[in-house]
Amino acid sequence: MTLDPDIAAVIDALNTGFPPVHTMTGAQARAAIRARLQTPAEPEPVGQVTEDTVPGPAGGIAVRIYRPASRADAVVVFAHGGGFVFCDLDTHDALCRAMCNGVGAVVVSVDYRLAPEHRWPAAADDVYAVARWADRFGGPLVVAGDSAGGNLAAVTALMARDRGGPAIAAQVLLYPALDADFDTESYRAYGNGYYNTREAMIWYWDQYLPDPVDRAHPYAGPLHAELSGLPPAVVVTAGFDPLRTEGDRYATALAEAGVRVVHRCYDGAVHGFLTMPDIRLGAQAREQAWRDVRDVLGRHASPG
Repeated sequence: MTLDPDIAAVIDALNTGFPPVHTMTGAQARAAIRARLQTPAEPEPVGQVTEDTVPGPAGGIAVRIYRPASRADAVVVFAHGGGFVFCDLDTHDALCRAMCNGVGAVVVSVDYRLAPEHRWPAAADDVYAVARWADRFGGPLVVAGDSAGGNLAAVTALMARDRGGPAIAAQVLLYPALDADFDTESYRAYGNGYYNTREAMIWYWDQYLPDPVDRAHPYAGPLHAELSGLPPAVVVTAGFDPLRTEGDRYATALAEAGVRVVHRCYDGAVHGFLTMPDIRLGAQAREQAWRDVRDVLGRHASPG
């Protein structure tokens, strides 16, 4: 297995350019990540972008709503990545725009509460609250997220099953963080030198949920959950990602529980490749993911 050529060309810059967040406070890490944000001069156009505030368990939750230019066939509630500590509506704006157009869906991006100021289950509770609110749009309801957001999307699907709704039509888990086990095969092989590190992941979990006992709660580590009765899943993993093993295991466990699963592992990729500009494999994987979501929802034609 070898790195994708585009990623191999920038891996050194990725490794040295990413802030050493594990040495920072949550606020410092947020500022460092925010300083790296590059906003495209001409973001991908969608039909409409609006802001709203959704009632949540601890007050209002800011959301950004993307509507396609043509008829929307679904509603996607999206939880951004960022180790439960950083990133926001702006960092994942481009991905949400691409999802809106590619799936042909209203996308509701959630500005959930961040750790360590707001520890588990604050973020999960916020995303679930927005999913309940977004059910008002009608049409199939999808939960999606990347990395830590993939955890929150998976947890929201579990909560919806356990709490009697809302009905979730699909879950889209992009290189999700699903268990605080830092000694898996992929952690041992790729925990250093491939952008996302074991050291950083330990720090993220320490900010979000320091108690090792609570980490085994299914709403914290979905790999510990009973998975029958969950909605169909699209799971994307990356070959050189320390999170690959847990993503692979979750896809397998879902299938063994009788859940329909589309699992695509991109062998040459690293964590976060779907949001990396100028990585052709990332663009190809995004388009495939949107096709997979449409297929799971029974909408085989391209949107528009």
